Order: sequence, then C-alpha cells, then structure tokens
Amino acid sequence: MSIEIDEVKHSKINMASYGFGKYIVEFLNMAFGTFAYFFYESEIGLESWIVGFGFIIFALWNMFNDPLIGYLTNRPFKFTKKWGRRFPWVIIGGIPYIFCYMLIFMPPAINPTEGAWILFAWFVFTTCLFDTFASLYWVNFAAIFPEKFRSLEERRTGTGLQTIVGILGIALGAIFPPILVTYGVPQTYIVQGGAVVIFCFIGLGLAIPGCREDQVTINRYLDKYEEQPTRESFFKSLRIALKQKNFLAFVITYALYQTLTNLMTGSLAFLVRYVLGESASAQMLLSIGFLVGSLVSIPLWIKLAHKSNDNRKILLIAGVALTCVNIPLMFIDNLIGMIIGLLIWGLAFGGFWTLLWPVLGDVIDESIVITGQRKEGIYMGIQAFFGRLALLNQAIVFTIVHVATGFVEGAETQGSLAVWGIQMHFSLIPMIFMGISMLIFWKWYNLTPEKVKINREKLTELGL
Repeated sequence: MSIEIDEVKHSKINMASYGFGKYIVEFLNMAFGTFAYFFYESEIGLESWIVGFGFIIFALWNMFNDPLIGYLTNRPFKFTKKWGRRFPWVIIGGIPYIFCYMLIFMPPAINPTEGAWILFAWFVFTTCLFDTFASLYWVNFAAIFPEKFRSLEERRTGTGLQTIVGILGIALGAIFPPILVTYGVPQTYIVQGGAVVIFCFIGLGLAIPGCREDQVTINRYLDKYEEQPTRESFFKSLRIALKQKNFLAFVITYALYQTLTNLMTGSLAFLVRYVLGESASAQMLLSIGFLVGSLVSIPLWIKLAHKSNDNRKILLIAGVALTCVNIPLMFIDNLIGMIIGLLIWGLAFGGFWTLLWPVLGDVIDESIVITGQRKEGIYMGIQAFFGRLALLNQAIVFTIVHVATGFVEGAETQGSLAVWGIQMHFSLIPMIFMGISMLIFWKWYNLTPEKVKINREKLTELGL
C-alpha cells in the first residue's frame, strides 16, 4: 500500500517544537563561534598561530567524525521500536553537548607563554569533546526532518517555523553571552558559559515533542530495513552519496555558505572591540539589527517559495542577495552604521536559511529514488563533514590574516593594518566564498520543480 507523502500530518506546534532543536545548535554555534577563537587569542594571549593550529585540529576532527557517526547510527538498536530511530541519539548527544560548551572556557590558570602547549592541549581536547557530542546530536536531529516532514507544504512551513526559532537561538546566543562578558576579564567567560547551558537546556526540553518520531515513521523504517539483505560498508555508502551530482553540488554550496557565517560570527568580537571600539555588550545591538531584518523577511521568502514552487530559483535569488549585501559592510566603522548594515544583511540571510532545508529535502528524496533506501543519517553526516570545512577555512583565514597584518595577542587595541584585516575577514572574504557557492549551485544543481515532482511520485510508488 502506497503512502501519500503530500499529506500534511503534523501540527505547526509540533513543527515549532522541532525547531527548538535547531535553536540549540544555533545558540551554541553563535556563542562558540563568537568567543572560542577570540577567548584564547585575545583574552588568554596564546599566539595567533598556536590558536590557529589548534582550531585546524578541531576542524579536522569535526569533519571526519560526522559521516562516521551518521553511518554508525543509521541502523536499528534495541530501543528503536519503542523510542524511535533518531530521538534517543538526540538526547544522548544533546545533554553532554550542552555541558561541554562551558568546559572550553575553563582552561588551567597558567602563563600563556610558559604554558602555551598545556593551554593548546586543553583547547583541542575540550573543543573536540564538544564536537563529538555535537555531531551525535546534529546528525540525528537533522535526519529526522526529511523522514518526518514529507510533503512540500510541511517542509516549507516547517522550515519557516524552524528558521524563526533558530534565529531566536542565534539572537540569544549573540545577545546574552556578551552582556555577561567583560573584555580583559577571562573569568566572565565562565559566567556566560553557565548562562548558555541554562538557555540550551530549556531549548532541549521544548524540542522533545518535535524530535519524537511517530510510530508510523518508526514502523516504516523497520519494515524497510528488514527487507535489505545486507548493510553496505561505510565507504561504499559514502561513494554512492557523492556520485549524486545534486547532493554534491548542495554540500559544496553549504560548505561555502557556512564559511561565510563562521567567518562573520567569529569576527564579531574582534569587530566590536578593535574596529568599532565598543564594549562587548554592543554585540547585542548588532544582533538586534540582524534579528529584525531576518524575522521581517522570513514570511516574505516563504510566500515567494510557495508562489513560485521552485526551491532552486528562490535559493539562488536569496544567495545572490546575501553575497551583495556584504559589500557595504567592509566600509563601515561605526556602531549605528553597522547595525543598519546588518539589518539589511538579515533580510537576505532569512531567505537563504529558509530555503536550505526544503532544497536538502528535495536532494534526500532524489537519493531515495536512486538507492531505494532511506539513508538520511549518512547523508546528514556527509553534509556535516562538508559544513565543517567552514571551520577549517575560518582557522586558515584568521591565522593568515592576523599573522600577516601584525595582530597583537592579548592587546587592548590594534594597529591600523590589523584593524583592516579584521574588516576583511568580516566582510570581503566571506563575500568571495558566498559568491563562489552561488556559481557552483547555479551551474550544477538541477532539481527543477518538474524533477522534484517526478521524484515524489516515485517515492509514493516505492512506499518510502
């Protein structure tokens, strides 16, 4: 008996609840991206190249554990029939993921010159531990979306609600930690870490109903899994996924987009302290500007996506806009101007972020048609692998720029060349990465509305 995949089965409250899982990720990503690199370089005083080296190790670990975790959890366990395929891993990964954030800001109290490698080891250990649980949480949380929310309407509406809740996570992650931080006082970073833990545990509680898989979804998976004669090896699954041209185009686009967001997020504290000459709390005002722009634009982008029924086209429009709005940011050196600039930036960001998940859903649908199997965990792990390239790119860019422009670790102020370097890794360099991503997406991604419709009809025939 075929399953009608175009039927809307989940309430908006349930979709919004699922969005709180994204809220946790965005909150932690925003807080971590803003302060981790900055804390060890500007507050602890580790040399730029040592911090960069540690961040590269963290990024490499980050990249390779995601697809492996996706593969290892992409099968049934004893708890699957009762609790679901993904939900238990969301909880098992989510709790320590949240706790580990605070550990990053609790290094040994030693001199950064004499004890540089001890601090380096603490940075690498805590960030890698943080990321291991982040991967376990994220891979399984993300894999729920295409399997639970199956119709185009559900995916677009669910993504819109998820985006709004996720932006709330970004906003809170950008607003509250800086309020609790005082530049030059490393102990205040532990306080912000505790606040982040509290906010994220509230989000995890709210996410539980949306992350629970219904019994129909669980039974469908178990029935289809039993029909599979053998389980493919990890490398064979990886090879099959990367042969899918649209998936490869999507993950490369995603990696370059993530590079933009990581560079800009990681630049915020540097920008506020050294370019704008403001206190840490000024980050709150910048975040409000971005938040207002994003929230205003999301309903408009959703309406446009429904009207055009072309996820590819709308993502391209939003992506080109996101590339262009970075241009004026490189010339702004005052707080009011930057607030206005980020408000406009948020208008474009809201559209790109809103369309990412529906596009990924289309890609996953195509993969199921090609393979005859649901392998969301593996695909999400590979997506995360490519997304982690952004951290590697960030570490390389920051290290090269800071060393080349004479950035002084632990200093109250920076020279004009170092200030210029910060402006470049906040605006110009992210713009270049985003522009390249849109060229790749436009050239190689070809899931038009007609092809999406054909794939969905085949899914109905397969009962998947």
